[in-house]
Amino acid sequence: MAGSVSASPGVSLTPTATKIALPTNYITDFSFINQYLPDVHDAEFEAYGNRSVASFLRLVGAEIPTNSDLIKWAEQGRLHTKYEDVVTATADAADTTVFTRTGGLTFNFRANQTLIFSDNAADIIAKGVVSAINAANTQLTVEWYEAAGQPTGFNASAAITTFVFGSEFKKGSAGMVGALESVDSFYDNKTIIIKEKYTVSGSDMAQIGWVNTTTESGGGGYYWFLKSQGDTRTRFEDYTEMSMIEAVSAENASGAEVFLSDNTGGGNAGSEGMFEAIETRGNVWAGGNPSTLDDFDAVIARLDKQGAIRENVLFLDRGFSNDMNGMLAAQNSLGSGGTSYGVFNNSEDMAINLGFDGFKRGYEFYKTDWKYLNDATLRGGLNGGAVHGVMVPAGTMSIYDQVMGKNAMRPFLHVRYRASEHTSRLYQTYMTGGSSPNQTDDIDEMNVNFLTERAVCTMGANNFFIFKG
Repeated sequence: MAGSVSASPGVSLTPTATKIALPTNYITDFSFINQYLPDVHDAEFEAYGNRSVASFLRLVGAEIPTNSDLIKWAEQGRLHTKYEDVVTATADAADTTVFTRTGGLTFNFRANQTLIFSDNAADIIAKGVVSAINAANTQLTVEWYEAAGQPTGFNASAAITTFVFGSEFKKGSAGMVGALESVDSFYDNKTIIIKEKYTVSGSDMAQIGWVNTTTESGGGGYYWFLKSQGDTRTRFEDYTEMSMIEAVSAENASGAEVFLSDNTGGGNAGSEGMFEAIETRGNVWAGGNPSTLDDFDAVIARLDKQGAIRENVLFLDRGFSNDMNGMLAAQNSLGSGGTSYGVFNNSEDMAINLGFDGFKRGYEFYKTDWKYLNDATLRGGLNGGAVHGVMVPAGTMSIYDQVMGKNAMRPFLHVRYRASEHTSRLYQTYMTGGSSPNQTDDIDEMNVNFLTERAVCTMGANNFFIFKG
């Protein structure tokens, strides 16, 4: 039997005598809202600019290899000892006073050392010499230099502060009894494994689109999977930095510790991030941003009692940065009545520059905006418990590295990553799948895997400040 052309589906073509482009005289299912071809702008518009927030650790830290799960270091302790919890039951005006510490704690003072005593609640200063200390080092006997004896109010004081300022011996007496050992503070941290993955089918790898994509790393093209792969890499780099900032140590018997414990039963959950280290061992400013010189004088007073690092860098959100700009601009003598030209390199024909890079007030403070604290999808979108900035000391410190077995100079903030002679887990990228260059299986896809194993070491956290709302 001879074949024939089927009448269905029909050809939707309606002739017209007028030369007008109409849907009825074209064989097409191209369905824009009008008949005219749009002007297609093929370049992807970067509506949010550079979306990556990773930059902080690159500015302030270094990356140093380690070949152990556990990182340990020692920091120098204080050279001098001060007690703020000393009390006495001896009556006021006594020539000899017996002191103890609350909770039965011990003293490291020795006989013949001279001490300064101050009542924490009143403006009382007195000086004495240690005449005896019991065998358990829990009782201190002091002879007063003042004829009035024990100051009035010491007997009823809830707490007294004391420290050694020297010693005094009789002629022909024996030497100092006892000696003091140096005291170090020992800290440790452990690495965490961070992973990310991107998957694309073999067909989509060969699918070209009309959008010319771009990524923060500069890659891109008309293949959409290149865009997604680049975004995954950038997202992983952000996760890597944010983990070093936000990571917390898992508490004993916590759900995270149980979930993340390794097969041997040992806990390897969590790591001490920078924020946790500062809040635990550093300095915390709470209740709004310091926005006056008096506020910064309070910060400086605390720094004097800590490491006294002279150069410090402030990484701030927009609100804190503007508060500092306003504070510094107000120091101009004409700031309240008008603009003082010349002081800020301004003129009548140019915009006024009220942005400041820093200032010096005994200490040097340099400031910069921290994108992580401004990003609306990250810390910049939080209200309760918001962090408005951190202050990081500039320079390095000497510490005893227990892995190296010697003193080493380290930045105050640095990253330790797992590595050996044969492998490095600083930043690993590997591909799997049937469509990958390695063709590890018969599945028609390519998997791009990202991995790092690292921890951040916040050394000398007593020199850091975190500013919380």
